[in-house]
Amino acid sequence: MKSTLKPRLAGTAALCLVAALVPEVASATEGYFALGYGVAQRGVAGAGVAYSQDGMSSAINPAAVASVGQEFSLGVQVFSPRRSYTGTGTGFVAPGKVESGHEYFLVPNFSFNKPLQNGAVLNFAAYGNGGMNTSYPAVANPNCGYFGGGSGVLCGGKAGVNLNQLFLSVTYAQKSGPLSWGVAPTVAVQSFSARGLAAFGVMANDTDYSTGVGLRAGVQYEASPQLTLGLSAQTRFEMSKLEDYSNLFENGGDFDIPASITAGLAYHLRPDVTLLLDYSRIFYSDVGAVGNATNAGPMGAPGGAGFGWDDVDVIRLGAEWQQTPDMTWRVGYAHATNPVGPEDVSLNILAPGIVEDHVSFGGSKMLSDNDRLDFSVDYALSNSVKGTLPASMGGGTVKLEMHQFSASVGWTRRF
Repeated sequence: MKSTLKPRLAGTAALCLVAALVPEVASATEGYFALGYGVAQRGVAGAGVAYSQDGMSSAINPAAVASVGQEFSLGVQVFSPRRSYTGTGTGFVAPGKVESGHEYFLVPNFSFNKPLQNGAVLNFAAYGNGGMNTSYPAVANPNCGYFGGGSGVLCGGKAGVNLNQLFLSVTYAQKSGPLSWGVAPTVAVQSFSARGLAAFGVMANDTDYSTGVGLRAGVQYEASPQLTLGLSAQTRFEMSKLEDYSNLFENGGDFDIPASITAGLAYHLRPDVTLLLDYSRIFYSDVGAVGNATNAGPMGAPGGAGFGWDDVDVIRLGAEWQQTPDMTWRVGYAHATNPVGPEDVSLNILAPGIVEDHVSFGGSKMLSDNDRLDFSVDYALSNSVKGTLPASMGGGTVKLEMHQFSASVGWTRRF
């Protein structure tokens, strides 16, 4: 009989290698999807489905790199989310205001764009798709009772979750007249860990990994010399199960990555000024572990409880001004609907992806004929959601609060 041990060990080794090479990332801007994937994108609040900025544009619309020449880009974002909750009443959630620690994360990105002899383009990209992190201290909690212990925001000592998602994509794109198109088969690797959830029957504290494959595709159409239209979509990623958390996530550890769609335009107001408008929808409600109501049923069961997230709609506005041949400036604004309602605040103490409004600023400086330095800063304004705990958690109220900021820098080399 042929042994399956070596392939399994090889797969585990590959996941561990990916985890070792990529720093821990966590973001929560559009639910738990990132606001943008490259430095230049973040300067315009993630807009650009109809605009070709650089090789990282493949992460928004695979068609966008059809008109990008040969180049290599590398960037990193310092991301800082600030999240907390305030509990009142008799529920077993710890009373008072409790702030999450672990406030700084590194989010890398990489792309290489290579024109082919047939006029098409091959693009390779690696980037953090998104994530979520909370890390609450073991505060004194007089409400624990029979849930065990006397500390922790959820009666289990230190509590929190850490979700990271890495995308590795290969894009094939081509331009024919005014129409560009592209497809990007993408491998997703995600890691998850949780602690302090003994009151929910979740004992695992280790990091578990899952993998899956999805597809992104898109088109761009130059309607006129001033106006370009763009459309892209991402399929749902069917991920392997997080088996260590089979009693937390619906259907024995399922945690798929939801589908999304984006449409928009780029308008060249002047030769040196471009305006961007994007609309996106992320279908969180289609993924049971994320979208099922917090009271849907036993955790881990088919159709069981999730985080109660609604679908998220995002509007992005961006502007780019080329001041000189060597200097470009960018600004942006994005509004994302809040996926967490007052009825679902309990479990979302662990996943408070509730920010709505984002502002951004950035630019690019040519260092030489072939080298460019990109930079951007982003701020997500503070937002809060307040709701009542269910009777099963002892009643009381919880108010979630979150704001965040980030700074990014990147280098692009053209050949």
